[in-house]
Amino acid sequence: MGPIRLGISTCLLGENVRYDGGHKWDRFLTDTLGQYVEYVPVCPEVECGLPIPRESMHLEGDPKSPRLVTTRTNIDQTERMVKWANKRVKELERENLCGFIFKSKSPSSGMGRVKVFNEKGMPVWKGVGMFTRVFMDRFPLVPVEEEGRLHDPGLRENFIERIFTMKRWRECLTRKRNVGNLVDFHTRHKLLVLSHSDKIYRMMGKLVAGGKGVPVKGLYGKYETLLMEALKLKTTTRKNTNVLQHMMGYFKKQLSPDEKQELLEVIEQYRQGLIPLIVPITLINHYTRKYAEQYLSKQIYLKPHPLELKLRNHV
Repeated sequence: MGPIRLGISTCLLGENVRYDGGHKWDRFLTDTLGQYVEYVPVCPEVECGLPIPRESMHLEGDPKSPRLVTTRTNIDQTERMVKWANKRVKELERENLCGFIFKSKSPSSGMGRVKVFNEKGMPVWKGVGMFTRVFMDRFPLVPVEEEGRLHDPGLRENFIERIFTMKRWRECLTRKRNVGNLVDFHTRHKLLVLSHSDKIYRMMGKLVAGGKGVPVKGLYGKYETLLMEALKLKTTTRKNTNVLQHMMGYFKKQLSPDEKQELLEVIEQYRQGLIPLIVPITLINHYTRKYAEQYLSKQIYLKPHPLELKLRNHV
């Protein structure tokens, strides 16, 4: 695949753009994930014309439609920010972003649980940053996450899995849109989807199976919506165990009794939380190559992202 383009809050790249003239450099994002993506930096407060350093701001009023106000002089910057944000998201449409990483707790860029002060001056943690709200409204299917939440191994694996899938989907869209190409994409992603949602997995199967009776544009649109809705749901040990057992069924005739017993034991150890997911995945990849299992060799579930990221070592 070509490089994955991600939007990111500029301060996370180590740029001194915060209100106090500092940054919030995240080394995982720059040094590790940065090897596989191209970042499109966005700093709402600077790009809308505010200086560095500047007076801090916070959200006030209704959490669903708050105002952005400076904390000391009480200057309302809402209209300025919203006008700029609407213009910026139009520009970002041309960037073909596969995801966005926001700065947590920021009144302009926080994805959730941003402080909003009520009329009594008391904070409630129910806000969304002003730019982030506009971005998510414009791009509801684009994977988004906060840098703070990416410290959680499960959330990190989920987000990175989604951005790599979005990149593959975008590349699918560059080819001729027909049922055959959609079937090919779906076939390769079946087990990945199943590891997130059995219900949506079945819905997508029915959609693709009846694809010839649906206009192509609507078919692709419905498929993308279901795909990203499914992957947004968290995988669990139970869901992954189900997929592992499903894959084992493809080796009924090939595995020796010892190999079958070894695989059963490894899957059970994963189910009990004794080993990480990477262990049974590695063993199944080994058997897939050894016995030239064509269907599994094409399954994205077995290699959804680069091994070097070590994401499945911790889930």
